[in-house]
Amino acid sequence: MGQSAELTRRVRAEDLVTFAEVTGDDNPVHLDEAYAETTRFGGRIAHGMLAGGYISAVIGTKLPGAGVIYVSQSLRFRRPVRIGDEVTAKVVVTALDEARARVSLSTICLVDGKEVVAGEAEVLVPRRGA
Repeated sequence: MGQSAELTRRVRAEDLVTFAEVTGDDNPVHLDEAYAETTRFGGRIAHGMLAGGYISAVIGTKLPGAGVIYVSQSLRFRRPVRIGDEVTAKVVVTALDEARARVSLSTICLVDGKEVVAGEAEVLVPRRGA
């Protein structure tokens, strides 16, 4: 309980293009500066699920780590993430269910110390010796 891990990534314009190519989400608010300037954001913003992917990276590589399988993830998008932003994704263990090999996690992404994405995850962890 309370154990945490994090990673930090800087969002690059090419990350948005690659994310759009991989997912098919080519919403112009992410890819077209002229269009994005006409929106409430005043410019391009990152796909919300890119930040979700950073959370997934922490869960799959650091805590709990290799072999973890997502059961659920909730996300609340609080602020836009922009090209050039340094995003810190952090997970914290909030509950353990050893009998079911499940871990509950608080998940958050921060930019300049401000919450941009928050949520909770439940994951299935490999049993010891497996």
